[in-house]
Amino acid sequence: MSDLPKHVAIIMDGNGRWARSRGLPRPAGHRSSLKVVRRVIEECNARGVGYLTLFAFSSENWRRPPDEVGLLMSLFLDALVREIDDLHRNGVRLRFIGDRQLLGAELLARMSAAEARTRENSGLGLTVAVAYGGRWDIVQACRRAAAEVASGTLRAEEIDERAFAARLALAGLPDPDLLIRTGGEQRISNFLLWNLAYTEIYFTEVLWPEFSAAHLQAAFDFFANRERRFGRTSAQVAADTEA
Repeated sequence: MSDLPKHVAIIMDGNGRWARSRGLPRPAGHRSSLKVVRRVIEECNARGVGYLTLFAFSSENWRRPPDEVGLLMSLFLDALVREIDDLHRNGVRLRFIGDRQLLGAELLARMSAAEARTRENSGLGLTVAVAYGGRWDIVQACRRAAAEVASGTLRAEEIDERAFAARLALAGLPDPDLLIRTGGEQRISNFLLWNLAYTEIYFTEVLWPEFSAAHLQAAFDFFANRERRFGRTSAQVAADTEA
């Protein structure tokens, strides 16, 4: 089994604190973070990571000051326009998850166009979570299943873990093997609540604008040294490895 995680998820935290520590306004941290996003995408693609999921904007982030929310949406739109050519050229498949009803028309159009343009690419599968929350995700899956039961296309007894997962935002993708959270906080902040059940979690004090290829490698080294048992004993894992 490869020591490299197949699916990496990242909570990109610390932009505001990075800016504040330098006497800069919070937007400077968000702008600086974009080059780190580009670097991590390039590194994961080059190393052969299959999937990368980035937590860009949570459902709770709408509670931030309106000016900051507006800036984040503007930066996101600008990044889509600026980066899509490189992403496509490098074979990256881009998809977005989250409550699209909360987003503006222009951003939605750009997102849909980016997804359509990269859909047939065979490189890194990049998922960006925007206006996303884990509880929202689970509720939406419940609503989908309930609607199908009501319409007669699904029987209640057919709803098991696999059927439920197929109605979540990350349907069709393997669950993340490794979650990285920068910025020193040690919580998952309503991110992929269902999908992180057996994910290895790596917390680092490094603020996101300072996150480098070396820091990414440190997270991969941490993952390589984890024994992933999924409820089994170490002896069972060892026996499977030897077989």
